[in-house]
Amino acid sequence: MKPSLEVLPLNSWVETNGKPLIISGPCSAETEEQLVETARQLAQLGAVHVIRAGVWKPRTRPGSFEGMGKAALPWIQRAKAETGLPFAVEVATPEHIELALKYGVDVLWVGARTTVNPFNVQEIADALRGVDVPVLIKNPINPDLALWIGAFERIAGAGITKLGAIHRGFSTGEASKYRNIPLWQIAIELKSTFPNLPMIGDPSHMAGKRAYLQELAQMQMDLNYDGLIVESHIDPDKAWSDAAQQLTPAAFGEMLEHLHIRKVDSQNIEFQGAMEQIRSKIDNVDRQLVEMLAARMALVEKLAEYKRENNVTIFQPDRWKEVHETRAKQGQKMGLYPELVEEIFKIIHMESIRKQTEVMNSNEQSA
Repeated sequence: MKPSLEVLPLNSWVETNGKPLIISGPCSAETEEQLVETARQLAQLGAVHVIRAGVWKPRTRPGSFEGMGKAALPWIQRAKAETGLPFAVEVATPEHIELALKYGVDVLWVGARTTVNPFNVQEIADALRGVDVPVLIKNPINPDLALWIGAFERIAGAGITKLGAIHRGFSTGEASKYRNIPLWQIAIELKSTFPNLPMIGDPSHMAGKRAYLQELAQMQMDLNYDGLIVESHIDPDKAWSDAAQQLTPAAFGEMLEHLHIRKVDSQNIEFQGAMEQIRSKIDNVDRQLVEMLAARMALVEKLAEYKRENNVTIFQPDRWKEVHETRAKQGQKMGLYPELVEEIFKIIHMESIRKQTEVMNSNEQSA
């Protein structure tokens, strides 16, 4: 059965006047003046809807700055009073939730290190029963869609209907210029599973460096995300945590000005006609691709039969090396990214191995 969520529209809990939701603030609330001044400057931009700050910081190793904790909550009250903007913080325990709500925090988010643990998420869900507060859930650190979906199901099971997802990228161990690899397909699949769930991009944690924020934020807007959560600090280079990925409020305002917000659709008749024609051609090409894949797998079956009759192993390293190298080069000559072709043929190769295993063991199992 396909999962489902009861999710209220974004504009039911925050007014954005039809624009993308913008959440911004420092990675950490370090001092009262740092937090309040950052909030004040962000409010002056006129584009920020919610201020954020880390109060409790789940750090990878002990000894790192882990947030000011409860001491920072009165600062949030002052920042709210001076800016008139709602405030969001990360929570990881029932105690965090109790304190945050006691001090008037308006929006809660569940961090990536918490989402990865169903026991922690369930504790948070239990603490939220009977509470009417928006809850945003970041993707788990590792690329596991089921964990992300499960977190929403647990929080929704507590009666929370003001929900949103934060896509902050994933840690995979692969080399990348980004701190966390986007893996856009996982966020897209979550959105496909829960079409009404607001999707908020977190280019700060995805990038890890402010130089990449603009390109990632634009990509998130181009994918029709509902908003952004971006870290901002009055003096980023002196920030106590994640200094490299934070922007000054002025720089953040400039980044927002350069964002191109596109429409979901166009009522232009000429546009719609052209789209229909091109999509029809794409559908035809896709059918041919599927037919060619089926033809390739039929040949793989014959190959497996010959290998079985001659007692030859399935995996042939030299052959795979040849396919891997030549197909990528062929794709590059035709204007395709070599990495795309490589990934496609890796999947085809794994299916080929599965199919050959099935064929080569079929007689043995029936004997």
